[in-house]
Amino acid sequence: MFLDFMESKGHLKMKSFSLVPHNDNSLLIINSGMAPLKPYFTGQEIPPRRRVTTCQKCIRTGDIENIGKTARHGTFFEMLGNFSFGDYFKKEAIAWSWEFLTQVVGLDPDRLYPSVYEDDDEAFELWNKQQGIPAERIFRFGKEDNFWEHGSGPCGPCSEIYYDRGEKYGCGKPGCTVGCDCDRYMEVWNNVFSQFNNDGHGHYTDLIQKNIDTGMGLERLAVAVQDVDSIFDVDTLRALTDHVGEVAHAVYHEDEKKDVSIRIITDHIRSVTFMISDGIMPSNEGRGYVLRRLLRRAARHGRILGIDGLFLSELAKVVIATSKDGYPELEEKKEMILKVISEEENKFNKTIDQGLTILEDLEAAMKEEGKTTLDGADAFKLYDTYGFPLDLTKEILEEKGFDVDEEGFKENMEAQRQAARKARKTTNYMGADVTVYQSIDPSVTSKFIGYDKLVSDSKILVLTTEDEIVEALTDGQNGTIITEETPFYGTMGGQQGDIGVIETESGSFTVKDTIHLQGGKIGHVGTMTKGMLTQGETVTLKVDEKNRQLTSKNHSATHVLQKALRMVLGSHVEQAGSYVSKDRLRFDFTHFQAMTKEELAKVEEIVNDQIAAALPVVTKETTIDEAKKMGAMALFGEKYGSTVRVVCMGDFSLELCGGTHVSNTAAINCFKIISESGIAAGVRRIEALTSEGLIHYYEKLSADLAEASAAAKTTPDKLTERIETMQGEIKALQSENEKLKNQMAKDAVGNVMDQVVEINGVKLLAVALKDTGMNELRNLGDQFKEKLGNGVVVIASAADGKVNLMATATDEAIKAGAHAGNLIKGIAALVGGGGGGRPNMAQAGGKNPDGIQAALKKAAEVLKDQLNK
Repeated sequence: MFLDFMESKGHLKMKSFSLVPHNDNSLLIINSGMAPLKPYFTGQEIPPRRRVTTCQKCIRTGDIENIGKTARHGTFFEMLGNFSFGDYFKKEAIAWSWEFLTQVVGLDPDRLYPSVYEDDDEAFELWNKQQGIPAERIFRFGKEDNFWEHGSGPCGPCSEIYYDRGEKYGCGKPGCTVGCDCDRYMEVWNNVFSQFNNDGHGHYTDLIQKNIDTGMGLERLAVAVQDVDSIFDVDTLRALTDHVGEVAHAVYHEDEKKDVSIRIITDHIRSVTFMISDGIMPSNEGRGYVLRRLLRRAARHGRILGIDGLFLSELAKVVIATSKDGYPELEEKKEMILKVISEEENKFNKTIDQGLTILEDLEAAMKEEGKTTLDGADAFKLYDTYGFPLDLTKEILEEKGFDVDEEGFKENMEAQRQAARKARKTTNYMGADVTVYQSIDPSVTSKFIGYDKLVSDSKILVLTTEDEIVEALTDGQNGTIITEETPFYGTMGGQQGDIGVIETESGSFTVKDTIHLQGGKIGHVGTMTKGMLTQGETVTLKVDEKNRQLTSKNHSATHVLQKALRMVLGSHVEQAGSYVSKDRLRFDFTHFQAMTKEELAKVEEIVNDQIAAALPVVTKETTIDEAKKMGAMALFGEKYGSTVRVVCMGDFSLELCGGTHVSNTAAINCFKIISESGIAAGVRRIEALTSEGLIHYYEKLSADLAEASAAAKTTPDKLTERIETMQGEIKALQSENEKLKNQMAKDAVGNVMDQVVEINGVKLLAVALKDTGMNELRNLGDQFKEKLGNGVVVIASAADGKVNLMATATDEAIKAGAHAGNLIKGIAALVGGGGGGRPNMAQAGGKNPDGIQAALKKAAEVLKDQLNK
């Protein structure tokens, strides 16, 4: 209704922006409708239209401790907004806000009360004269309530509209009116008139471009329209709240203590679901920490409500179902959202019990010592070892009257960071011990010129052996050469460095690797294979063309692969590392489960389709801002300067990349995924081959197949059939072998029934055998048990210096008190082992064959004790 209304007033309807701020380091997460539009307000960017309207998803965690405790606080909310960038101002904004609330929504005008900033006579006049609101119904408030500013910059007075929800929501105090802290008069609209500039020192000047920033909480308006108690009773949230109650076997509004937990879970699961849909992943810092904190807080309150097992992903389904019409990305990323939530909740569940036990011990110790504050070091241990956010520890302790030494916690956190920094400083920037490279003059630099040439001449600036800087390198010496310019690509961004030769008429140096060194130097590492090269000499640098081409093919394939993965798995896929050489490519990416055969096949198909499409590969140097405007995708973990290189593959892929590439995707030839595996929590790895590497792979596969076929005495086309036949033969032989082993064991025992003794009416057969496995012992035990009728069998066997021990008992013997598991426990120590089992069957292993006879003798004593009880 709101968006359609504002469109009728000439506003451009824009989709909600992501919760992740774009080019705005002042915010972790978008927290208001105007936040994503700041460049338009400041004039840094030209808006698509001077009138804009949005319904913006927002998250505020400033008062997270109040979530659940009150019925009006929430971390996630939707903000309806209409914005003017130097177009209309107070007159239109006030008129439209009144028109929408009274004529479109249908709220009773007599229950609506405007407020203005105490010095804003213009706004007062507009409400009074233009809208016809009696002066006594217009409230003037001071700067704290009705003036919007945030440090220096644009600011201005506000005009809010309050809705009288009726006496049933009031405090009952005499004179209760607009501005009272009770829930009767609720603000449903806020017009911000951005008309001044604050220089940061309280000096205000008029803005040339006056702006309108309207904010109206969708949930709050729904509370008024639906006449319900709180945001948690609005239809969409109530559906979720009731579902939480169902899972917890609790009814909302029956138990205030449970209501707090229900509200926390309801609110937090909305935030978590929307955050993940915008690509925010759980972590221990930044917005990822906000996500983890909310999710773990919700999981803990599930436990407080007595919910068993994982439950948050089920609730997320309700969030998605009730919000997907307005936010289709929820449905599009449903599987990923549910997976991330389940993984994180499961991870937390594995540590929370240990953490809670530790915390209980700490609480007991504090009580015993008469303390009321948890030591900062203990709070940090809970955070660092068991994943308890400080806020969670505080919340649990506050419920029991304790608090936390937050300064001590911060000190421990900082100490850990310092230790980590110190550890890093023990090695140089390359992560290695100090080398000869640290002795090179810092003013020496190299320039890479190899994007469009593989051969060039340049002057040698530095020569080193493996130990020292030298004037010359001679035949047979290993070393490094640094030149002014080079066509050799140094290892960077996952792409391995070039190989080739550096030569003159009298000397030749084979380059085995090219590396980036501190201070913008490029080092050619290798061996002198002929003559001598000297400092200051002009040399010819020749890159191995085939190696470069094959490497470039694999690098270009990673770009196509990344886009294909995002198409198949979702936009949560981000590069988390790569390795590109002439032989193969490796690509690490964020994803939370193993890829299916179908997904892998689809990715392969997409990549090969783009190769066959012969897409032109075009590169362009531009500014980072311009590249982002173009939609270029930055690679995970890369740092970019003010000038960047954009690699575009047709209309399919657009990425920032400093590596080398083919000129057309057709040059890649073909693409095959060899493996897909997990390498860390939430990170998967694909290994793949292209062009020549793939041909070699198939050649080897073909050779291996021929060799295997020859060994199986068949042809490759009949190998599968032959293997199935051989498996059947092997199975039959194994079965025959088992029978023979059992018979041999039985023959080796001979007639042992004469060794049976009777104890309190129960027969006991305790015998020792040689070189008999546990399977054979169990089979013999069953056979002997049948012969006994009512009794217990204990068999021991020594094999390869180890002992196998087995006991079994008949049902009648068990009724009389026999217990095979306890019997084994009672004798296993004598053979240097341990074990146990059920009343009717048990086994053990040991390391002392010399103790077998003592163990069998004790079996009679243990059984006698069992039967006497």
